[in-house]
Amino acid sequence: MRQTAPAVGALIGLAGASAVLLGAFGAHALRDVLDVRGAELWHTAVGYHFWHALALALVAIVPAHGLARRVSLAAFAGGIVIFCGSLYALALGAPRWFGAITPLGGVAFIVGWIALGTALAARDPR
Repeated sequence: MRQTAPAVGALIGLAGASAVLLGAFGAHALRDVLDVRGAELWHTAVGYHFWHALALALVAIVPAHGLARRVSLAAFAGGIVIFCGSLYALALGAPRWFGAITPLGGVAFIVGWIALGTALAARDPR
């Protein structure tokens, strides 16, 4: 198994822990605050946040190296911040125009998956 840099490990821990915290916060503290649309946005954000925290962990443990792996890590982390962050903000009442950045986070997730696939396809099978 490959070694993970401390910064990558910290990023994975932060991504996973923040997904749990924000999920619990939405389910409990915001239960009576969010309207139906806000609750749907929050739920979507938490779901993508969790899946891509797990994707970060996958990138860290697969035997892949190089630029594609680094792009995948950066794209998944950026996607969490931009995609999920903008949905969290919209759920909490950010102006509607703020949602214009959400697709950029979605593109980051797509780039992350393509880069991860590229890293895995290019790895040395030994």
